[in-house]
Amino acid sequence: MSITATVHIQHDRLSLIPTVKSLQGVNVRVITQVNTDPEVSYFPFLVEYRDRRELEQVLDSDPTVEAYELVDWADQQGIYYVEHSPETKLISTVVTEVNGFLVESETTDGGWLVRVLLPERSALNAIWEYTSEENISFEIIDVYANEYAVGSESYGLTDEQRTALQAAYEMGYFFEPRETSLEEIAEEMDLSSTAMSGRLRQFNNPTLIRAGCANIPLAINGGNSSQYLLYRSAASF
Repeated sequence: MSITATVHIQHDRLSLIPTVKSLQGVNVRVITQVNTDPEVSYFPFLVEYRDRRELEQVLDSDPTVEAYELVDWADQQGIYYVEHSPETKLISTVVTEVNGFLVESETTDGGWLVRVLLPERSALNAIWEYTSEENISFEIIDVYANEYAVGSESYGLTDEQRTALQAAYEMGYFFEPRETSLEEIAEEMDLSSTAMSGRLRQFNNPTLIRAGCANIPLAINGGNSSQYLLYRSAASF
């Protein structure tokens, strides 16, 4: 089942981050394009800033920029083609390798907020492994499944698992630090610790835990949406 994930990545050598950190109020977005060549090192960007001359002076000294070309400028924003320097860190290569697609990318909080379409959850783990190797900070904001599961199960959850998951979340089991223990949840639900552990075992998602995101799984009950939320960062509540 394909997923759509929103992640926030940070590193001083991510594309155009030196420019973003040098200019207060600048905003950069990647202009989405269909490109299947993982070796491509230039991309179109929409850059919003009040002063074109000041912007280009900073671009000239940005270590992630090998070259750039202005396509158009109007209303304090410009479209630039940017060729990245060899030292630039990119996730586009690994996204392409796992047959993913960068849907949307925008600078925020000193990094990039990226929405990516992936063929399966294991692809997200592959991206995390790549960013870990490159010392790129990687925070999962949310993950959606792109198909709606009908019937008595939601994304493979039985009613018992869904109830256990809801109770564990409400009691703070997925928070960091945890606000309750497995034994306390089991007692609340009149179950043994072993039975409760079995119902929650599948939610020890290695991608989320190893990324240190303190993410919490949510089960969605019913609804007619074509997408449903699998995980959302605790910080987003």
